[in-house]
This record gives sequence, structure tokens and C-alpha cells, in this order.
Amino acid sequence: MQNNTSETAPKRERTAIYTLARIIFGFLFHTIFPLRFHNAQIVEEMQPPYIIMANHRSFADPMALAIKVKRYEIRFIGKRELAHGRLKSWLFSGLHMILVSRHATDMAAMRQCMQTLKEGHILGIFPEGTRHQPEMMQHGTAIIALRARVPLLPVYIDGKIRPFHITHIYYGKPMELDDLYAQGVNNDTAHQLCQRIHDVFYAMRDEVHASK
Repeated sequence: MQNNTSETAPKRERTAIYTLARIIFGFLFHTIFPLRFHNAQIVEEMQPPYIIMANHRSFADPMALAIKVKRYEIRFIGKRELAHGRLKSWLFSGLHMILVSRHATDMAAMRQCMQTLKEGHILGIFPEGTRHQPEMMQHGTAIIALRARVPLLPVYIDGKIRPFHITHIYYGKPMELDDLYAQGVNNDTAHQLCQRIHDVFYAMRDEVHASK
């Protein structure tokens, strides 16, 4: 696997909106919406650039992942429909969100994702995408990962984050992709990586459920 260091020093570009959101959600996650993290030392020790990917259950998932990445601010991919209106556009801009269209291959968003990693940041992706078009997001995730050649870190969120219920979040090991890198970036390797991502999440889910 490629080392997770980069010749480009990661920019610790911070915004007041992201900082405030992390403080507010940090309080909520310690009180009303309690979280328990497992193997979090993996992400706490990683250096950007890398891709963090997780299954998607609730609107709070991005900030749940952001809490454990204290030194950097994650650039999450989100639906373009979320940012309708000046206020929402300003808010999501401050949260570094990369907006992507659900209805077509969004090359501008793909280029923005690649630039994010090239500049030494962390890219946050929910490969399941939406309920209506999960395959599109999975394929995009695979293409980005193969082209960027950065570590791909899987995270499994066990259930929906909800009030007064402990939600467990599990960090897996960065995925080994050297064999796919050697084959190049094409539809076949993207399909193979989609299947691996699918298998990793199912394996993490099964392991969590078997331990209960």
C-alpha cells in the first residue's frame, strides 16, 4: 500500500463555521446523541491526504466522523440539492462541502475531489450515495481512489444516530489496493474496487453483529 505521506504538506485551512459545528456537535455527541468509537487510534494517527469512507445513516454522520479528526477539516461530498439558497450555500461552503449532482456524472465535482487530495486534505465520502443511485457514488469513489492513490479508510456506523441511544462507530484498516494500481484505472478495476468496498462494509457489519 502506498505510504500516507505526501510531498505536498497538508494545508490546515480552517473556517469558523467548521470549528463552531465541531464544538456544537461535540457537545451533542457527549450528551444527547452519545457515540462510542472503536479503533479510533487508526484515524488519529493517519496523516493526509487520504479518503475516509463510511456507510450513511443520518444527517449527523459527517460531524460524527469529523470529531475524531482534530487536526484537520474533512472535505465531505454532499448532494448539490442540499445547498439551495444563499444561506445554505454559504453554510456548506464554510464546511468545505464538495457538492455533486445525483443525476449525472459530475466531472467538475470529480476534479474538485482530486484537487482536494492533491492539496493534501482529507476527502470524506459515503459510498452508498443516496437510496436511489448508490451505484453511481460507489463507482465515483472507486475512480477517485484509483486515480489519487491515497489510503482508503473504511468506517462502519452501527445504526442511526438518535437521541439517548449509544451509536458505535468502528474504524477499519486502510484498504490494500496495490494490485489494482498495477492494473491501471479502468472500468474493470473500478468495478473490482466497488466490490471490495461492498465486501469490506459487509464484513465489518457482520463482525460487529457477531460480537453482540
